Amino acid sequence: MKEILAFIQKEFWHIFRDRKTTLIVLVMPVVQIVLFGFAISTEVHNAVVDVVGDISDPVVQRIVNRIDVNEYLELGRILNSTSEVEARIRKGKSTAAVCFEDGFDKALTAEGKATVSIISDGADPNTAQMVTSYVSGVISSEQLSISTRTAGGGGATMRPNVQLMYNPAMNSSYNFVPGVMGLILMLICSMMTSVSIVKEKELGTLELVLVSPVKPFWIILSKLIPYLVLSAVNFISVLLLAVFVMDVPVNGSIALLSLVALIFVGSSLGLGLLVSVISSTQQTAMLLCGMGLTMPTMMLSGLIFPCESMPVALQIFSDIIPAKWFIIMVKKIMIQGAGISSIIKELTVLTGMMVFLLWFSIKKFRTRL
Repeated sequence: MKEILAFIQKEFWHIFRDRKTTLIVLVMPVVQIVLFGFAISTEVHNAVVDVVGDISDPVVQRIVNRIDVNEYLELGRILNSTSEVEARIRKGKSTAAVCFEDGFDKALTAEGKATVSIISDGADPNTAQMVTSYVSGVISSEQLSISTRTAGGGGATMRPNVQLMYNPAMNSSYNFVPGVMGLILMLICSMMTSVSIVKEKELGTLELVLVSPVKPFWIILSKLIPYLVLSAVNFISVLLLAVFVMDVPVNGSIALLSLVALIFVGSSLGLGLLVSVISSTQQTAMLLCGMGLTMPTMMLSGLIFPCESMPVALQIFSDIIPAKWFIIMVKKIMIQGAGISSIIKELTVLTGMMVFLLWFSIKKFRTRL
């Protein structure tokens, strides 16, 4: 019996010897239950909805008030014409717009029907469908209220005309292709880079290389370049499959799209180096990349679930995930045909992340070795 207890004690010491691995094993289940419990939601919260129409019109005013108090919607700006709608949606300042015809109340009173249109961003089909459903529900509630107040129960018709910009066919690949592209690039760069470097550290071959006349910076750079090339090949192959197999258009500049991908690859390489600094074994590197990078990227980057539907704390946390900014830019360039002026915020944030991650990781990596 004592021998068995000694073996059990030895096994526990073996597990807890690597504190980083132990921390990952004990903390990651808590992180996962929080992510799955709060991040997974098909609902869309705080969707910004603009209004085009005469705000002094009584019916329009009541519908606007209903939008303003709706728990899923947030009232945006009152626009003068529909020409302003596309610019607002393209810059990400609004999700949808409700457009009322001139003299909406008079048309509804005189003819019993009036024209109202809902314009939404079809680049994200799931979000667009949910938002248009919420807005249609608001309009239906006001229509029912008018019918109830009307003597004799007369009906008032204002069935909305839904228009989905950029993706009228509701093709789901328009939403998933940019996300999968970001996930693939991140996995190739961060996971493969970190694991390969940690493997050489375990074998002791990296230290032998670092004592050569070549400066450590150039040695590390030479290890990163092959993964940069592989990422470029993967980017081209995924882009070709998206265009020619999945019929996802590239409405914007391919050069701008390639620049965005290059910056994202740079930030992912920085993450891979950072993981290799933290990790002492390949097992730790795999756990950090698999659970610490892949899981948050899938859950909190907007790849599967909209970030707007998450709690505020998770929304703030999602801002430090490079893939989130990459996916936003890819959607704008490929689906909306946006130029650099529409993605300047996201491009600045991602570039800052790339510079910081590469600088910090290389500095710490050299110090460690």
